[in-house]
Amino acid sequence: MGPTGSGKSDLAEALSDAMGGRLVNADAVQVYRGLDVGTGKSDRAEDYALISYVDPIEEFGVGRYLQDFASFLAAFRESPPSDLVLAGGTGLYIRALTEGYTELHPPPDPALRAELAAVDLPGLRERLLSLDPSTKVDLANPVRVRRALERMLDPRPPIRVDLPRFTVCKLALTPPPDHADRLRTRIGAMLAAGWVQEVEALMAQKVPRDAPGMKAIGYDQVVDLIQGRISMPELVDAVFSATKAYGKRQMTWLRREPGVQWLEPLIDSEGVRRLARQLKEQLDRQEKKR
Repeated sequence: MGPTGSGKSDLAEALSDAMGGRLVNADAVQVYRGLDVGTGKSDRAEDYALISYVDPIEEFGVGRYLQDFASFLAAFRESPPSDLVLAGGTGLYIRALTEGYTELHPPPDPALRAELAAVDLPGLRERLLSLDPSTKVDLANPVRVRRALERMLDPRPPIRVDLPRFTVCKLALTPPPDHADRLRTRIGAMLAAGWVQEVEALMAQKVPRDAPGMKAIGYDQVVDLIQGRISMPELVDAVFSATKAYGKRQMTWLRREPGVQWLEPLIDSEGVRRLARQLKEQLDRQEKKR
């Protein structure tokens, strides 16, 4: 785990190679097909499970992710991989897997979400308070009020998932001192690698700009660039600001994550081998205690 641009994929792949493990994606936007460049998918994306298999117009959430993870494990039947190496910036997915979440809300109903989106904040507050007068939801936050109403008004049952217990080591990378410079370089590399062309292809496939997949950072701004609403420097600045803010939210989440071991970035090959041995030992000790 770690903030965007901290080197999660590189470390995960090196550890997987050293441990003989199986790579699993834990990033909410990398599940989408056709969103490759702008979501920062690895050149080794084909080595990952749960990546690039969801249509960008589909709603996707943690409940679906856990169901798909369970199906992934079931495919191995009696011979599951000995070590799974999860990599991704969506902390909720990793927490749900490692902390035993078994009952989750289904992805939002698009019709209900559209209905609530048309209601102003006073109207949303009134509706929520009529259903739950003692609600603890921040009534000044329209997103949280809408999400609370979505959960209360959705008649679908919760998603229930039965996963085995895991022995777990959670690793998080601290952002390097030059993290901001790295983010700008990363955005430039994405554009050079064909991010604009990727979005043009999605538009040609009639993927709407408000599709769930297109909510990934930067895609809306690239659409604006293509349509002539903003310039390239404005695009870079907007994506940089959004990415930096997202990284801060990721760090806030990780500081509250139970059992995290923090690592410095830029681990060399010998450091990776040493870390792999340490992780094997930790996992073995945990397994013996079970």
